[in-house]
Amino acid sequence: MKTLLAVALAFSATAYAQNKPMTQTYNVDSAATKIVYVGKKVTGQHTGNVTAKSGNLTFLGEQITGGEVVVDMNSLTSTDITDKDTNAKYLGHMKSADFFDTAKYPEAKLVIKNSKKTDKGLEVTGDLTMIGKTNPITFLVTDLKKTDAGVTGKSNVTINRTKWGLVYGSGSFIKGLGDKAINDEFTLAIDLSAKK
Repeated sequence: MKTLLAVALAFSATAYAQNKPMTQTYNVDSAATKIVYVGKKVTGQHTGNVTAKSGNLTFLGEQITGGEVVVDMNSLTSTDITDKDTNAKYLGHMKSADFFDTAKYPEAKLVIKNSKKTDKGLEVTGDLTMIGKTNPITFLVTDLKKTDAGVTGKSNVTINRTKWGLVYGSGSFIKGLGDKAINDEFTLAIDLSAKK
């Protein structure tokens, strides 16, 4: 009788383990991941790209439970300024101490804490570090597709730059800017790809 009970318990434990979601880790595919930024001002906007240098995502079932994404801030480009000299001047200013100070802070990093399912997608919470400061951030991941081989997903992230001390051209901190004012918020359209 004891033997039958032991077998039954072992069988139940095995069945439970098989039904329990497995933890899976994927590495960010830098070549296949695309990050597009949009920064707006009174007189228009600027667009460009930045590169995900490295990273990983940990899943438990269909939910992200951890991971990080490291962005190479020196990879910043401009896609809307066609004049070569103006483009170079703009990028030099963006990389200067007025903005992202890439000589001192060459990387930005998102550390993912957790996520939860919503009717609009996967709501992800993490800590974003850039320009030497860290703040919590929450964003939505949509079109998430996960297989044993890889993961893809999209996200539109809105960042209030002033929370990281980036106040250059901000009408919230500097008065009388007129049409030289730059929006406090910029957006990132992320098309993420990661693989085993």
